Amino acid sequence: MKVRPARGARKVWVMLAAAVVFGAVLVTPYAGLDLADSRLDVRSGAHYALLVTHVFTALVALVLGPLQFVPSVRARRRLHRTIGRCYLLAGVLPSALAGIPVALLSGRLVTQVGLTIPAVLWLVTGALAYRAALRRDFARHREWMMRNYALTFLAVTSRIVVPLMLLAQLPFGVTAASIADRAPGLIPAGQVLGWVVNLAVAEALIRRSRRA
Repeated sequence: MKVRPARGARKVWVMLAAAVVFGAVLVTPYAGLDLADSRLDVRSGAHYALLVTHVFTALVALVLGPLQFVPSVRARRRLHRTIGRCYLLAGVLPSALAGIPVALLSGRLVTQVGLTIPAVLWLVTGALAYRAALRRDFARHREWMMRNYALTFLAVTSRIVVPLMLLAQLPFGVTAASIADRAPGLIPAGQVLGWVVNLAVAEALIRRSRRA
């Protein structure tokens, strides 16, 4: 019985390590605040400002999120509440609000729909998690936070899914040399698959926890 919490804690720390590594990759092109270094095509300085806001606040949520699932942090209620408020108010809320116009300004329907939906769900699940905490319904609070962080972790999953989709094409005659040319076209699909897969995993974990 004592092994399960230890295994769970290790998984959380692995998730945190992945968040830090992929988060660094996410923000590096924008660290110099140079529009020319943007990984996405931006139409104006305002568009770029929204993108930078989305990226850096997403990093806050990405890194703080796993800490909320660490048993020792959850046991310290004041610390848990402080990190949770920073996660929602300095991470999820501004990143989602900036991410919606960034998605809509992308000009690609798949990106517009595929990223606007998770941004809205990000806000909704965050609000429901906060409301459950206010009602002291901590079981529901934890479940909504799991769903919420599943959407946050899209930043990591999408960057794993796209290379896997590219590699999956190799047995069908796609050459390694042409993979780089195909990557941009698969990014929107990878982004959609990322949050769908994450939410599916979160729901499976929630149902397993309920049965236990």
